[in-house]
Amino acid sequence: MTVPETRYARSGDVVIAYQVVGEGPFDVVFVPGTVSHVEAYWEAAGMTALLRGMASHARVLFFDKRGTGLSDRVAQVPMLEERSDDIRAVMDAAGARRAAIFGASEGVPMSVVFAASHPERVSALVLYGGMARTMWAPDYLFGATEREWRRGAGEIIDDFLTPGGIEAWVRTGFPSAPEEEVRAWARIFRYGGSPGTFDALDQMNMGIDVRHVLGLLSVPTLVLHQHADPWVPVEHGRHLAAHIPGATYVELEGKDHIPTGAYAAQLLAQMIPFLRDAAGREGPEPDKVLATVLFSDIVGSTAVAAELGDARWRELLAEHHVRVRRQLARFRGVEIDTAGDGFFARFDGPARGIGCALAIREAVHRPARGGMRDAGREGGRDRRLDRRASFCSGHPWPGPRLADRQRPRDRFQDCLRRSRRPRTQRRARTLAPVLRPVRLARSRPLRDGPRDLLRLPGGACRSE
Repeated sequence: MTVPETRYARSGDVVIAYQVVGEGPFDVVFVPGTVSHVEAYWEAAGMTALLRGMASHARVLFFDKRGTGLSDRVAQVPMLEERSDDIRAVMDAAGARRAAIFGASEGVPMSVVFAASHPERVSALVLYGGMARTMWAPDYLFGATEREWRRGAGEIIDDFLTPGGIEAWVRTGFPSAPEEEVRAWARIFRYGGSPGTFDALDQMNMGIDVRHVLGLLSVPTLVLHQHADPWVPVEHGRHLAAHIPGATYVELEGKDHIPTGAYAAQLLAQMIPFLRDAAGREGPEPDKVLATVLFSDIVGSTAVAAELGDARWRELLAEHHVRVRRQLARFRGVEIDTAGDGFFARFDGPARGIGCALAIREAVHRPARGGMRDAGREGGRDRRLDRRASFCSGHPWPGPRLADRQRPRDRFQDCLRRSRRPRTQRRARTLAPVLRPVRLARSRPLRDGPRDLLRLPGGACRSE
């Protein structure tokens, strides 16, 4: 089997490098750990054996996440939601309508978020050597403390600065590997990311916590973890399996985190029958997905309409709707309902929903001859329309079957009511959603978009 060519897919403003190998009857997307390099992978015996083993049964897609490997570098550390969207971009570019997702190490949380947000595109989920959360918490005792994490991140930077340091660090990740394979993985890490990239990603990974998403997964899931994994303790894998509905857990004998050439066969022996079985079954229609919903309207619209009169108000409203829908399309929002000046839309993540709200604010304030400013002109001056937006984020959203039986406004009111209940009254399988109004007005602008937002449990956001 020859080494495949590297292809590229566009994910928003970023270009993602990926490869395709094999021509099997079903698709598998491999989601790598923190740093990867699709071309250097072929120098490592373990990765070569794993990719070719899967490719003998399926068509395999694998990629470098944004900011790493051959994919575009990014100015800011990408959020988990943005990185998860790279999976969708690669699937679309390769023409994969539905695929099994195989996430390894830090690729596990990405895979979980994608499967919860797009269950209709995932036939099965394989999670190897991963975690739902990285840091210690009172209800997550096997996570790393902040001191431990920062010390480890600093040691990795020191390893980059020390001759032979990267090889020494890699060796701790799979002590049973031969020296040639250690050197190959050292090259993958060097080619895949700079010391600054590792440091930035380590800072981002401190905030990973997808525990509240696990209960939303509805696809067949296989969790694999080596018993003596030196980088990700086995308790992380046990937690994943215990909290994913119907998950199968296999604890493998071994003391490596990175699979060696000799160990790849054991992983394939567990994965391939599971993936074949899942590919042969038509998955159930999902009854819930992970989503962010946005409701926006014009502040004081009744008074504005009365001042302008029916004709000018209708003209202004028509231009307003054109501009809002343009931004919904740009940020891949799904328009659920529209009434008067209000829009109700769904997004597959909070960053995209918030970015859309900010773009809508700018769009409706932009001058246009014969457009919103002219229609709203009063006595020689412009009337500036203020908009407000509310978000319900990190909440299970009805899937197609339930949605067919529930009107859009009923669904929004239901989401609103649940988000306002005390945390102790919410069902255990919800994502502790938080609803906060974000007023998009001159008096209180949001400065830099989603980066100004504080992250809350379950991925919800509020304005700072």
